[in-house]
Amino acid sequence: MKIKAIGFTQGNISIDDENSLQNVEIDMPMAKDKDILVKVNAVGLNPVDTKIRRNSKEKTESPRILGFDAVGIVENIGENVTKFKKGDRVYYSGALAYSGSNAQYQLMHEGLVSIAPEILSDNCVAGVPLTGITAYECLFEKMHIPFEKNSAKGKTILFINGAGGVGSIGIQLAKWAGLTVIATSSRQETTDWCKKMGADHTVDYKKNIVEQVRELGFENVDYILISHSTEKYFETCAELIAPLGYIVSIEEIYENLPMDLIRRKSVTFAWELMFTKHLFNTEIYSQGEILAKLSNLFENKELVSTVVAEITTGINATNLRAAHKMLESGKTIGKVVVSGEFDGK
Repeated sequence: MKIKAIGFTQGNISIDDENSLQNVEIDMPMAKDKDILVKVNAVGLNPVDTKIRRNSKEKTESPRILGFDAVGIVENIGENVTKFKKGDRVYYSGALAYSGSNAQYQLMHEGLVSIAPEILSDNCVAGVPLTGITAYECLFEKMHIPFEKNSAKGKTILFINGAGGVGSIGIQLAKWAGLTVIATSSRQETTDWCKKMGADHTVDYKKNIVEQVRELGFENVDYILISHSTEKYFETCAELIAPLGYIVSIEEIYENLPMDLIRRKSVTFAWELMFTKHLFNTEIYSQGEILAKLSNLFENKELVSTVVAEITTGINATNLRAAHKMLESGKTIGKVVVSGEFDGK
């Protein structure tokens, strides 16, 4: 049996080219072992989708299917699945080893999946997983902030790129944990968005960030989450971070960082990549558990949706190219989702 999907056989093509993403047909996957088969209802877009497409230079015979964030209904389960049953409404962010969510049906390891929050629509749910897991792992695993309401009261965190997908939900989680939040922004709309998400203060990343933070009355901050241009902001972060503080980055680097700048302060620097656990087969079930915790926070109305742009006229090549173009503009706020039938348009 064939199913509809959106993929590409040749990367490194302008998103304006119809060949950059195409409607294709692929074989229906079969659920085995600990995998579940999900009928996809909506997908969330992330910068990693565009990066994979742009950086794929070799032409392939079989189309590569992109997509990580998804919400849908369990259609079937493998023989060793214990967490889910047919008919469950679930959400997840997937893994690099699996074919992507831009397909009518997708296989996913049960450990990476959670029951979706009932309070949210499919579109809102689809905007949560990748950024939610990333923000959670940054704050509560890499920075070792206790996952309890107001556990970090009196501490301060700086978000580099507050209006991005990770920043948008990260700000909310940080506020829930009791932190005072400072976020970088520039345009009025990104400043307004950061404050809507809960930021106590914003600073203009186009100006001197150190001076602005200190004008707010903070000599140092206890935590910094970098989600844009690690090299560009590292020296600023090194100056602002408090002794024994934590800096976590989710952005790859293209040159060596001057790590000696944080040595005297005994600062902990860590990388965050939400795909690591599945890549190295470690703590896989923790990500489904993280999503379950986020579901509870949404159900209790302690988190709000970070979705700003919704394309609801079908999951197809035309709409996904439009979503990729939004992300590549570098001006998106929050999350972009695409939903509807897989109609091949």
